[in-house]
Amino acid sequence: MNTLSWFLLTLVLLLSLALGWISWRYFSMRRSKDNFAQAIRRAAGGDLSPRDLPADITNLENLSSAIHALIQAFEIRILAVDAERTRLEATLTQMTDGVLIADAQGRIQMSNPAAEKLFHESGPLVGKSVSIALRHHQLIETWRKCQQSGEVQSESVELPATRKFLQLIAIPDKHAGGAILMVQDLTRIRSLETVRRDFISNVSHELRTPLASLKALAETLQEGALDDPPAAHRFLGRIQIEVDALTQMATELLELSRIESGQVPLELKPLSPANLINSAADRMKMQAERAGLALRVDCPADLHLIRADLPRLEQVLVNLIHNAVKFTPPGGEVALFAAADRQYIRFSVRDTGLGIPADDLPRIFERFYRVDRSRTGGGTGLGLSIARHLVEAHGGKIWAESREGEGSTFSFNIPAL
Repeated sequence: MNTLSWFLLTLVLLLSLALGWISWRYFSMRRSKDNFAQAIRRAAGGDLSPRDLPADITNLENLSSAIHALIQAFEIRILAVDAERTRLEATLTQMTDGVLIADAQGRIQMSNPAAEKLFHESGPLVGKSVSIALRHHQLIETWRKCQQSGEVQSESVELPATRKFLQLIAIPDKHAGGAILMVQDLTRIRSLETVRRDFISNVSHELRTPLASLKALAETLQEGALDDPPAAHRFLGRIQIEVDALTQMATELLELSRIESGQVPLELKPLSPANLINSAADRMKMQAERAGLALRVDCPADLHLIRADLPRLEQVLVNLIHNAVKFTPPGGEVALFAAADRQYIRFSVRDTGLGIPADDLPRIFERFYRVDRSRTGGGTGLGLSIARHLVEAHGGKIWAESREGEGSTFSFNIPAL
């Protein structure tokens, strides 16, 4: 074989090798392009694992479209996350329970308005430590137990400064290493539970006393008092008194229940405050005189009219005057006032009696609540509760001011026409 043949053969081999290398390079780049595009699409779908990523990504035709698809997917996800965060913030803002989110170092990252209100004395909570925000050793210890154990912890405490009853639920954040603290204000619930418990106790007490008296009187009659007409007559009179007391209690309980449930319709008519206060004073004048008290009325004649049910509001005033007379020693004074108070007419009954301790003032309008059972004078303990509901049914408010030993002032206001 001559030189030309060898040259041609060599040239053919070189061309074959070149074509083979070009073909291998082309298919290699095609595989790289496909693998890269698939990796980007997996990333757009949420799979960010780096497998099958090519080392050489130059001149990949599909790279631009894959990256564009990735950017669009990320934008959609970001919008969804923003929308979710907005909904979460709106939910936390409207929650009545306080929510604090703390990181692993105990720094508060987020708090809702309810939490800010519960712990407002310490200022804005974000950025502060949990210890500074909670400011109560039992609550702080509950958060620390949650951090250490990684389990949900719960604790209920009463804050002595504000007399609030709070429940803390600490939930571990296993992803970030922090904790979510939910603070519930159970003060009102606890107060209602106390009222319910006291109501049951008071009803039992109020029923037990007259029933025990009736039982003793009946046994005395059975044991021979019937044969003694004067004694039998006296015992029967006492039985009548106890039955009347039970009847009055049952009647007032039924009336209170009807008022609370809105089953007592009010006949509202234009009414002069002077006519109302003078009518109540006339009804109680004889009782005040028998108790050795002066009953004084001070009511301007030119006050605006009110829209009210005369018998019901007169019942309120009579009840307040009756209590004033009952708890004022002989020689004292009971004064009735009426005056304009912005868009209301304020009625007041002031006495120079025994007064009410400060701790009892917030509860005197509760059913059966009595400041001192030793000086009740035989009442049912329902009058002030009925008065409160009747005043509120007229769109007004009733309250009391008193200092022990210096007398009391009971006031209520009714919207003026």
